[in-house]
Amino acid sequence: MAGIKAYRKIQLGLESTAGTAVAATALWRGLGVPRDLQKIIFPAEDIGYVSGVDRAYIPELGSSLAMEEVEATFEQLPYILAAGVKDVVTGASDGAGSDKIYTYPFPTTAVNTIKTYTLEGGDDQQEEEFAYGFVTDFNLSGRGGGELTAVMLSANWIGRTATASTFTGAIAVPTVEEILFGKGKLYIDAATGNVGTTQQTSTFLAFNLAVKTGWVPRFTGDGNKYFQRHAHVREAMEVLLNLTFEHDSFATAQKTQWRTPGSRLVRMDFDGASVATPGTLFSTKKLRLDLAGKWESFEPIGEQNGNDIINGVFRARYNADEALFAEIKVVNELTALT
Repeated sequence: MAGIKAYRKIQLGLESTAGTAVAATALWRGLGVPRDLQKIIFPAEDIGYVSGVDRAYIPELGSSLAMEEVEATFEQLPYILAAGVKDVVTGASDGAGSDKIYTYPFPTTAVNTIKTYTLEGGDDQQEEEFAYGFVTDFNLSGRGGGELTAVMLSANWIGRTATASTFTGAIAVPTVEEILFGKGKLYIDAATGNVGTTQQTSTFLAFNLAVKTGWVPRFTGDGNKYFQRHAHVREAMEVLLNLTFEHDSFATAQKTQWRTPGSRLVRMDFDGASVATPGTLFSTKKLRLDLAGKWESFEPIGEQNGNDIINGVFRARYNADEALFAEIKVVNELTALT
């Protein structure tokens, strides 16, 4: 009997030792299937056969999993950040509050440690899994302008050899809350001030945060066909924010800053439901994105529902005055990632 799409699922297990497979402990509330990256080489040779012969070898093994774009949630976004930005899998207490704070600063002068996962995927016909999974890139996006949606998330994982196995059983479907674009606030300030000081109202239409984490697999001669370790490469790390505004006085001021060019501080705050017991710092669930950097480009004036709009690309770069490059903070009520 053929597999049925409705029975597909993705499950994750936090590894204690990178590359040592573990049973899954969490169910991903999204879409995607594993891909086997096994490489097969057919050597070139002149041996008198126009057809070629079936000589072949396998020099390299690996796997990937593309988590397709789905609604981002306060409860599950930290899985992506722990595997791509920093190993933070336990929330910090917020005074006596029931909320827990997960903080993910991007690296500046020293490389962060990240968490690796064993990932399981497939359907009712066959599960495939791989160990040593980490995130190479991810996207967060949202839009308004009459098209209010949740903030959307997609991510790409890479890992070691794919094997056919069976799903870890008895994992409950977790309760999650979607992060809504309409609950977001945008703050942009000069780098001489403090991030999150000046809210820009009635102008924030859309955003796309594209992150290349900088983590890549490192294949070495160590007796295995799969990669031996992961490495952080500066050239593979990038944080770009595309923002869409109404073409108003605020937008034209930002374009002036681009022509200078002047350093800016950007904060995007997305609030969720109130937590059971307010903490010292937060009383709701929250996604907070803080970036320092400069405008890189602006597109020509566009149009949306009869109003002129403009898109700008903001490239995150470390700012010494604010001691900030990029940081993502998630507030939920989970003590730790399971």
